[in-house]
Amino acid sequence: MKKSSKVNRAWINDHVNDPYVKQAQKEGYRARAAYKLKEIDETLGLIKPGQLVVDLGSAPGAWSQYLRRKLSPRGAAQGELNGTILAIDILPMEPVEGVQFLQGDFTEPGPLAQLEALLAGRKADMVVSDMAPNLSGIDSADMARISHLVELAVDFSLAHMKPQGALVVKLFHGSGYSQLVKLFKETFKVVKPIKPKASRDKSSETFLVGMGLKAPR
Repeated sequence: MKKSSKVNRAWINDHVNDPYVKQAQKEGYRARAAYKLKEIDETLGLIKPGQLVVDLGSAPGAWSQYLRRKLSPRGAAQGELNGTILAIDILPMEPVEGVQFLQGDFTEPGPLAQLEALLAGRKADMVVSDMAPNLSGIDSADMARISHLVELAVDFSLAHMKPQGALVVKLFHGSGYSQLVKLFKETFKVVKPIKPKASRDKSSETFLVGMGLKAPR
């Protein structure tokens, strides 16, 4: 019990003193995760005015907030929006102005059909996925769950993204990582693995970006 409380105290201390947490609070982002997408976007120049972007696993909404600001003519959190953002998560999400949010499980046919209805035949310019399963601590089971979510995001992109579009997914180093990189290389013309500075050093979290579909459906 004591060890657990020490770990919790250490985590809280790290969190409170984290420069990205402080920056997020100052700039009005709901989570430090916004800076992960920001770095990926600024490195590769992905998000542009007028785009249609789908945010998978969007709660609590930091990525949607960043997308919203990037698609605003003045980089604002409110007001005019030059583009479309569709977001979905199994968890509730406080509204982000201009973002169309669906609460539902992306892995289930019903919510997926609702998301497809919102697309109304349009193709996305970009799909971003910060989805992660509830981890059990059993590596093989956790990696299978993570792989499944990544594979679903790739399938969705093949069906609903423009040929020149980009997919950003979160994944973790470990067993199964090389197979997911292989899947991306088979699916996309350009593949970039990125570990943003806002990803904690201790975390095995990383991101894969695929650009340009080799064979869109």
